Amino acid sequence: MLKFSKDHEWVRLDGDVATVGISDYAQKQLGDVVFVELPDVGHEVDAGDELAVVESVKAASEVYAPIAGEVTEVNADLEGAPETVNAAPMDGGWFVKMSVSDKSALDTLMDEAAYKEYCEGL
Repeated sequence: MLKFSKDHEWVRLDGDVATVGISDYAQKQLGDVVFVELPDVGHEVDAGDELAVVESVKAASEVYAPIAGEVTEVNADLEGAPETVNAAPMDGGWFVKMSVSDKSALDTLMDEAAYKEYCEGL
């Protein structure tokens, strides 16, 4: 299941594990990503809390948690290769994996078709 937030984060649920990153639209708006600051494993967040920070040649931008949960893994590869966020935002450019506090919270997010329509209106 793949869902998107209005802040341009995506979340992919696989069993009880949610993988979170930023959308292709978001990485294009940021430009070349030069640094990613990730949270610590064990960090607990509520939906809407700051989850990570992305710095690009244009600006620094917060990445918000699309759902509540606990960070169980971070994508350490981004430390040495932050450009992966630009090259593969929906694959190798993921930020964190987390447990999900409430799976029903995913129902408040957009599916891919709704997100595409949302971006076209921006």
